[in-house]
Amino acid sequence: MSERHKGRLKVYLGYAAGVGKTYRMLEEAQELKRRGVDIVVGYFEPHGRKETIAMTEGLEFVPRRVIAYNNTGFEEMDADAILRRRPAVAIVDEFAHTNVPGSERLKRWQDVHALLDAGIDVITTMNVQHLESLNDQVWHVTGVRVRETLPDWVIDDADEIVFVDLTPRALRNRLERGVVYAPEKAQKAMDNFFTETNLSALREMAMRHTAHEVEEKLSAAPAATAVDAGQPAGADLRREANGARQNKERILICLTGNPSSAVLIRRGKRVADYLQADCLAIHVAAPGEARDAIERHLSFARNLRIEAHVVEAAEVPRAIADFAREQGITQIFMGRSAPQPWYRRLRETVVQTVVRHSREMQVTIVASRRS
Repeated sequence: MSERHKGRLKVYLGYAAGVGKTYRMLEEAQELKRRGVDIVVGYFEPHGRKETIAMTEGLEFVPRRVIAYNNTGFEEMDADAILRRRPAVAIVDEFAHTNVPGSERLKRWQDVHALLDAGIDVITTMNVQHLESLNDQVWHVTGVRVRETLPDWVIDDADEIVFVDLTPRALRNRLERGVVYAPEKAQKAMDNFFTETNLSALREMAMRHTAHEVEEKLSAAPAATAVDAGQPAGADLRREANGARQNKERILICLTGNPSSAVLIRRGKRVADYLQADCLAIHVAAPGEARDAIERHLSFARNLRIEAHVVEAAEVPRAIADFAREQGITQIFMGRSAPQPWYRRLRETVVQTVVRHSREMQVTIVASRRS
């Protein structure tokens, strides 16, 4: 039996509801069907948009699964039914969706990965504000904390990303005409989240992220071509690889039990992704310390593919500096130290001591800003 290949993931990325992601996805679905490709709709969210609904005509739908929760039936994508049907391609709307409790998997992107592992290609949609590393930035810009997020690596691993663009003014015009939401809901949206300022900021985030993805994929290609062409090989290639590791940025995020560590993790990971740097996290624990709060942060970091470590030591700054030096760290990310009581203000804070012990590294202090 031949080995099954992993399916390809294509993402239509936008910056707000109504820019046309789902419409573009369904356009492609219709084109694939015309070409004779075996394609099904695994999940489609119509939002009452007539033009978009019309684009589903003639496509095969896999029935949704109904899950009972709090005495109410909720419809979710039936990933198992799609796996049994085994199409060549599945259309899956709203990639960042959180499944209702009682579902086999917590997130829709995890359902999609089950399809990809089975060799089914998936075409999906999402907005940039659902990227985990942008969560704090979106909150500061819009005043809205996005609750449904997915790790950046899920998008980074996509085979293709298509940015669906529409100017903020054109999007607001669509809202005014009732194309996106019903008139009463549309007006409320324009007065709150869909202000021109918010939309412009979100659009810029989406454009930057798409440009970064393109740059990453292009920069990865020449290395493969150089090896294919036979340049360089053997010991020379190993020496080049070792040199690249020595010159590569390595970022260390210092975690505490403070809730602001979540902000620190997102910021450090975002910078690491842009620099194509290795990203590590450390928590220095006092002997016998209760670790409930820090375990949540460590789990969050690992979910974002950050290598997380716990070190037991009585002297926190020295332990951070020693670990950073052993790991070849070039940048350290720390939260701001808590204000010192008046009788200790002449003493160094943890941050100041780390800076003194790590003079060969860049130390970035990340403030926990308020919206």
